[in-house]
Amino acid sequence: MKTYQVIGMMSGTSLDGIDLAHCTFEETENGFTYNIGKCETTAYPESWLDRLRNLPRASALEYAKTHVAYGKYLGELINDFVGTNHLVVDFVSSHGHTIFHNPAQHYTSQIGDGAAIAIASGFPVVCDFRSSDVAAGGQGAPLVPIGDDLLFPEFDYCLNLGGFANISMRKNDKRVAFDISPANIILNHIASQAGKAFDEYGKMAEAGIINPEFLQKLNNLPYYKKNPPKSLGRDWIENEILPLLIDSKISLEDTSCTFCEHIAIQIATCLEKVPGKQMLVTGGGTFNTFLIRRIAALSPAKLVIPGKELIDFKEALVFAFLGLLRMQSKPNCLASVTGAVRDVSGGAVYLP
Repeated sequence: MKTYQVIGMMSGTSLDGIDLAHCTFEETENGFTYNIGKCETTAYPESWLDRLRNLPRASALEYAKTHVAYGKYLGELINDFVGTNHLVVDFVSSHGHTIFHNPAQHYTSQIGDGAAIAIASGFPVVCDFRSSDVAAGGQGAPLVPIGDDLLFPEFDYCLNLGGFANISMRKNDKRVAFDISPANIILNHIASQAGKAFDEYGKMAEAGIINPEFLQKLNNLPYYKKNPPKSLGRDWIENEILPLLIDSKISLEDTSCTFCEHIAIQIATCLEKVPGKQMLVTGGGTFNTFLIRRIAALSPAKLVIPGKELIDFKEALVFAFLGLLRMQSKPNCLASVTGAVRDVSGGAVYLP
């Protein structure tokens, strides 16, 4: 039996902070077991929020500078996290923060320079997980499904309610997964117009009513008629969703309520195509009790909501696991999920 101690780092599209999780994996003859130890979420200071929000429209020079500066920032966060909690670490596995993702045009970009992280933290670093899959003709997303397959095999579905709602499941003896719809990236955007960082427990949505016309426009978007593999990114949000929000001319409460219904409908539609009994639900959207009630009301499967630690840090856990597979030169991105020509072992390795 081999034991590995890895720090997994994740920054989601909703910019709600950087997740750090100290994860222990044991490799046995029967596969892998995991344990999440110390974990925390570091909120972005306003300066980094502004810089990351504006980076997609910045110059190439500013992008290059931010890539390195952000890596140094992540490395310093790791130092504080390790020192405060007296942790033993074999290596760091960092997703970085996605700025561009357009697999149709064969590019994806997550900032957070691995060399800068390694030098600042003093640990080996695995990062840039998506590029190899995109180069192999895949979507480069979602990456979590191999973790679902090997760490959570008892569930028929694994649903993540993050910036986007995405799902992972087995179909015809293969793991398939895809982005279902926007989730927190839009719900937080709506809440921000009311001066809130997010809609706590879905109270704003609960105070609204569904607008049928707006709901129909959302559900009729071409993306939902596409077959997997498929994924969503910020470009799609700006081109398809934001114009509908601007044109809707309804209250923030009704907008949020309608969008929650939209998410629940799209999830239920996916489940109906691949029957199953239990669905593990994680991600920040799990704390939106109104959204969860609507998903449960429409879902043909039983929702299983774990403890707060796994809800908050499952993605950081899985990225730590992806890093472990990369260090072992094993596949960590599945062609059955992304549509690539083959499975790949994605990730660049940097030594301090």
